[in-house]
Amino acid sequence: MAPTQVVDLAVSVVLGLIMFGIGLSLTISDFTRIIRYPRAFFSALGAQMLGLPFIAFLINLIAPLPAALKVGFIILSASPGGATSGFLTYLWRGNVALSLSITSVNSFLTLFSIPVVVNLGLHVFMGRETDLHLPFWDTVRHIFFITIIPASIGVAVRHHYPYWAEKISKPAKYIMLVLLAIVFLIKMFAGESYGGAGLTLEDFIQISPVALIQNGSCLFFGYFFMYYMGLPHPSRLTAAMESGVQNTTLAFLIASTMLGNQEMVKPALVYSLYSFWTACLFAFFANKWVEKRR
Repeated sequence: MAPTQVVDLAVSVVLGLIMFGIGLSLTISDFTRIIRYPRAFFSALGAQMLGLPFIAFLINLIAPLPAALKVGFIILSASPGGATSGFLTYLWRGNVALSLSITSVNSFLTLFSIPVVVNLGLHVFMGRETDLHLPFWDTVRHIFFITIIPASIGVAVRHHYPYWAEKISKPAKYIMLVLLAIVFLIKMFAGESYGGAGLTLEDFIQISPVALIQNGSCLFFGYFFMYYMGLPHPSRLTAAMESGVQNTTLAFLIASTMLGNQEMVKPALVYSLYSFWTACLFAFFANKWVEKRR
């Protein structure tokens, strides 16, 4: 097995373990509560599906970047939140059941929304279109085996063995944080032949300002959209995490495998190096802000 395949497999295993740990913190009533009160779910889903591409187009229409990099940011905005956003929601005391529900539903909706958004980006910034179709079964496998199944097993364990789940859930939080940090370090410092990003200093200098602006805009938009919808702080925080931390793995797949353009991959790589830490910083200050207002 090639080094890149080993890294990809390790990343998938780590994300699966993280989702299992998140599932341990949930009960079935957390999900039935969303069905009874669906406003938070549809508000957060609408903000992500419609708001994020709009923000990305607005920023990249004026950003001083080559066209391929602009399309890369459009691809990123159309990719849904994944295991990382769910973990951050769990870590910072957001609505974890809402996060998992949004991720699972939005991941299926992107089978239809991503071709529309990305073709629009190609047309606006590069003057061309392409037939873009997500491989359905590969996408379903990615969603279920890395996100849905591990989280569901965690929920089932919590339901049948609540004492055991409660006992391991707290130390599991810190173990998951260490594992996720290892994944980010590999992607940041390993060379391309070993599964890393392989980014140059020039790439960082050119892409970072736009990545930070788009990331910050998405975090604030997700939170304050839910705020103006009159929803509680945990739901606002969830929308911020889901909006600001995108599924970069899916963005890699679209840019590299489907469009065959490595330049379009770079925005997602740079964005992924910042988004975890900026989301943590945002959540820290958002929680402090809410505590002061109480």
